[in-house]
Amino acid sequence: MAQSLTFLCVSFYFKGGDYLKACKAAGNRVFLLTHKKLEQHPWPKESIDEIFYLEDDSNSPTNLEHMIEGTAWLMQQNKIDRIVALDDFDVEKAALLRETFRIPGMGQTTARYFRDKLAMRARAQDAGIAVPPFSSLFTDEDINTFANTVEAPWVVKPRSEASATGIKKVHSAEELWAVVHELGPKRHDYLVEQFKPGDVYHVDALTVDGENIFCRVSQYLNTPFEVAHGGGVFRSHVCAFGGEDDQALQALNVKVMQAFGMQYSASHTEYIKSKETGEYYFLETASRVGGAHLAEMVEYSSGINLWTEWARIEDAMAKDQPYELPAVRNDYAGIIVSLSRFEHPDHSGFTEPEIVWRLDKPYHIGLILQSNNRERILELLNIYVDRIFQDFHASAPVPDKPLD
Repeated sequence: MAQSLTFLCVSFYFKGGDYLKACKAAGNRVFLLTHKKLEQHPWPKESIDEIFYLEDDSNSPTNLEHMIEGTAWLMQQNKIDRIVALDDFDVEKAALLRETFRIPGMGQTTARYFRDKLAMRARAQDAGIAVPPFSSLFTDEDINTFANTVEAPWVVKPRSEASATGIKKVHSAEELWAVVHELGPKRHDYLVEQFKPGDVYHVDALTVDGENIFCRVSQYLNTPFEVAHGGGVFRSHVCAFGGEDDQALQALNVKVMQAFGMQYSASHTEYIKSKETGEYYFLETASRVGGAHLAEMVEYSSGINLWTEWARIEDAMAKDQPYELPAVRNDYAGIIVSLSRFEHPDHSGFTEPEIVWRLDKPYHIGLILQSNNRERILELLNIYVDRIFQDFHASAPVPDKPLD
């Protein structure tokens, strides 16, 4: 009889359905901890044994204590074997629960490297991995030293937000200090780093026993920062297999995962290639599947469902069994997504046979393309960005975390 374990999956964002399905299909009991406001979302309830809710999704001491108390109550009658965070914002929650209840997996120190942008930059720098010049905002002297020695422009970033949330670009010491003063007692939650113009890449990988067993290198045509701050259209595409970017970033990603102590998980890591020097710089990483439907793009390129394989890896490691990656396909793929000024945009005018996926979400329009010809993917992405911007596009204010 197949071994059955109990997994507690933590997700305060509606995602990870394929993970939950694969975890259940492996013969496990699956519990889900999520936010009460997500109760009516279409979770794959046939794959979930029980769902538990919290009214607050923050990492405040009070909410974390409630989470610990609820888990302690649950464990009185249920031995939990593994705890998995399905979203970026849940990494701290899962690490705290593992530490508290002595459950195997990533602890709080390692989790910092995959959530805290200051910790990950310091760790990468210590490992000899190139990062843009940066500084904490702890002391006035360090801020002044940074402003006097590092060429502007700079970006002030929250240490624990995702995507482009809360990022502010500044061009002088006066602007920098204005932002620091605005942050007030929250300044320790932010960092400042040099803004380096260049092409931004994302590497979506699976790690087993500290080794990258799957890795797909892609390039943003419009970065999340540009889209959030400039109202553009989000685009990404898979890089040329075996090309310079593909080889360099696969090798660099191995160094990052080893330096950060990654043992087994999915990961999504971003790098920038300097326009001035061509050097690759580490930007940030996360121990989860990439968002913005990049997982779907990777699947159409490779045949690998990152959510499913992540669950299979966690299951195999928990049961001390070997994990075997399915056969990997090498097709080119690209994605384009935009806010739409129409609630249900009519994208029937997009008829090219390379279209393999269409986004079904109110006030959004999105497509994924697949081909064995990379130039065809790029051609269509360039055609579509003009059509979507003219006929559908809408913009929204950049998300910003409240300072209080």
